Amino acid sequence: MITKIVKIGNSRGIRIPKSIIEQSGIKNEVELQIKDDKIIIKSVSEVRNNWDSAFQNMSKNNDDQLLDNEILFNQNSWDNEEWTW
Repeated sequence: MITKIVKIGNSRGIRIPKSIIEQSGIKNEVELQIKDDKIIIKSVSEVRNNWDSAFQNMSKNNDDQLLDNEILFNQNSWDNEEWTW
């Protein structure tokens, strides 16, 4: 299917026909990716499936630690005196 790019404010967009939306299962939010000069549109619901169970497994395996934990403990004086948390 060929469609035109339309101006939407400072952005550009495309109109996706209803039949394609229905077949794709896309609801209100999508994830956009660029891969090999292609724009990939994915349903957010697909991307986030099973996140709850994945996080629970991370917790059971003690794999839910902050990656930047050391940075939080090594703050400089500006972080402690000037910045309002």
